[in-house]
Amino acid sequence: MTAYVLLKIVHILSGAVLFGTGAGIAFFMLRAHATKDARTVAEVGRIVVLADFVFTATAVVIQPISGLGLIHLQGWSLTSPWLLAAYGLYVLIGVCWLPVVWIQYRMMKLAEHAAREGAALPSAYHRLFRWWFALGWPAFAGVVAIYWLMVAKPSF
Repeated sequence: MTAYVLLKIVHILSGAVLFGTGAGIAFFMLRAHATKDARTVAEVGRIVVLADFVFTATAVVIQPISGLGLIHLQGWSLTSPWLLAAYGLYVLIGVCWLPVVWIQYRMMKLAEHAAREGAALPSAYHRLFRWWFALGWPAFAGVVAIYWLMVAKPSF
């Protein structure tokens, strides 16, 4: 197996982990939120926060490293327009994802507190949930757009 093939496999798999974990986290958080049960939200929140650190954060680091290796091995210019668009989208995704990690953690803590008290999820939780939901859409769209750029490699 050549370095190129190995690097491409790593890049594709880490992209799949990034997209799949993000979609899975969104699904499970939405389902937990729909129960309106603080205990369920807290338990799912703990799993989601852990998954984000173990899987998403790892993929976030691997993607640019493997991507830069592929760019070099294929002889692309670092300033190719489709790559510049991909970099910009990657930054946009990061700008959305970093607050989401903190938001998920805060939502989990608020749900844990409510569960301990036998109380409903507080208004602060619901505010954070709206931010979490709103930030997820541009991040999701950005990942889909990067996949398109990687496949199509358009010449703008």
